[in-house]
Amino acid sequence: MRDNYNAPPVNPLPAVVWLLALPIIAVEAVVALGASGIVGGGAGAGWRLDAWQRFAFSPDLMRAMIETQTFPWQGMIRLVTYPLVHATFLHALMAVVILLALGKMVGEVFRPWAVAAVFLGSAVAGALAYTALPGVRAPLIGAYPADYGLVGAFTFLLWTRLATTGGNRYRAFTLIGLLLGIQLVFGLLFGGGYEWVADLAGFVTGFLISFAVSPGGWARVRDMIRRR
Repeated sequence: MRDNYNAPPVNPLPAVVWLLALPIIAVEAVVALGASGIVGGGAGAGWRLDAWQRFAFSPDLMRAMIETQTFPWQGMIRLVTYPLVHATFLHALMAVVILLALGKMVGEVFRPWAVAAVFLGSAVAGALAYTALPGVRAPLIGAYPADYGLVGAFTFLLWTRLATTGGNRYRAFTLIGLLLGIQLVFGLLFGGGYEWVADLAGFVTGFLISFAVSPGGWARVRDMIRRR
């Protein structure tokens, strides 16, 4: 077999995945450069905090909007901007890695708008689930609830594939079980809040949205039900 010298060194990603990832990368690059002192001088050290104040999701603000039945866009936009900001460079790096990996696998099957719908819809659902927790006041940051939505979409693809081939459909949930297990261990070792609730809500939302946005999603599910 001859080597394909024209093949790209990195498997190409769907354009929509880059459109979702590049803003996260850009924000983290700016705040990381500011923190290192390369740009921004002394003011650059506070750019991460400034980014949190601009983009982070505040459950208290959402509760106040619901209570007063006023929904200004400056508050509502935070439902989809909080995935742009992260606590540390490593926090952002892992979020982007998951987005690129899962986004590629889902984007090879889903249409671009469907990938965006899963990602953004899961971010919104994660923030609302986080708001529903009584007494939680810490802001929500990071792309993980949206990433978990892509995990949910990937799980949907595995679930339907295993069902059509006669495999054990519960195997499709191995990945989410592994991720939540790792998150639990890290939480026990290093402490943590209730962000996992937003992540889990993102996963469930991504899984459920996939019934509507995946190619032939409803038809495949109907076929599975008829075969049972």
